[in-house]
Amino acid sequence: MKTKMTSPDYSSFAKEYVQSRPRYPSKLFSYLASLVERRSLAWDCATGNGQAALELAKHFERVIATDVSAEQIRHATQHSQIEYRVAKSEQSGLEDKSVDLVTVASAIHWFDLDDFYAEAQRVTRPGGLLAAWTYHVGYVEPPFDQIFRRLYFEILSPYFAPGARLVDRHYETITLPGEAIATGDWSISAAWNLDQMLAFITSWSGTQRYFKELGEDPVALIAEELEYIWGERKRIHVVHWPLYTRISRL
Repeated sequence: MKTKMTSPDYSSFAKEYVQSRPRYPSKLFSYLASLVERRSLAWDCATGNGQAALELAKHFERVIATDVSAEQIRHATQHSQIEYRVAKSEQSGLEDKSVDLVTVASAIHWFDLDDFYAEAQRVTRPGGLLAAWTYHVGYVEPPFDQIFRRLYFEILSPYFAPGARLVDRHYETITLPGEAIATGDWSISAAWNLDQMLAFITSWSGTQRYFKELGEDPVALIAEELEYIWGERKRIHVVHWPLYTRISRL
């Protein structure tokens, strides 16, 4: 049976998305590059703001970065080794057996998985890799963990598209095609002031949908409590999220 997902449309807040998301660890990309024999071409699928594509460009001769949203592509960071294209994950337009590494950063849970897997297998050379990872917006380390969990699970969870349930399960129910590869333990972090933290929460697709449907800002429901714990608005806190990763050799 085909696995259908419904993807949220980030186009309307693409600019804010670029500015409000934490960065993935450079060591993750070094690790992925170490697992492939050839580093000619990487495909970053659902590239969004191009964050992963920029890291891939440090290790691969070329990177093709695709996203279904033309607005996201418009706001992506340009690089001489990266070619940005507007394309669906299931219809990349790439040549057969041309790709050494396929990456999907915080997006595979929105895909039609069966069709995407078929596309990844079509474009990836034998022995190439497929890697997908995500972090859960509702899970952070103390002292902010309880506030985030309450906002996500008790208030916003119904407003995320169904694919978010795969994130809730930490990608444990996602099985990539091919031979599973050890993922290692990864995490992401961000050194933010309070306004940056609130901007991050505002960038969640569930937050945007809640506001659209109810006409109220859900961030306001936790802003006072978060500010109390945070201290001065300009104070910097380092926030951590575990990274849930799946890697396979095709």
